[in-house]
Amino acid sequence: MINRRLSLEKRELFTRIDEILFYKWDPIGISATDWARDEYHPYIPKLFKLTLANDQAAPLAAYLSAIVEGRLDLKPNRAHDLAIAALILAVKERCLLPEISHH
Repeated sequence: MINRRLSLEKRELFTRIDEILFYKWDPIGISATDWARDEYHPYIPKLFKLTLANDQAAPLAAYLSAIVEGRLDLKPNRAHDLAIAALILAVKERCLLPEISHH
């Protein structure tokens, strides 16, 4: 699922986003069950692109809320989605710091 042409740092970020969605965001509460680990995989590519393109949490949070409301047919927890977006951006900084410092 990860594009091998991405730098190691970006591949790490992609993996961390996957883990955050499953273990932290988890709007349908499946991370503590035997449910398929790939439940949220369809949302990772767009969220990854949004993460690379933004330094503010709001666009990422809006996408997460749209998934909850539009795809999962649940009421979004916007504060939770914003916290998850902020976490993703913090992970982005840690993952891409080596890449940024080499330029």
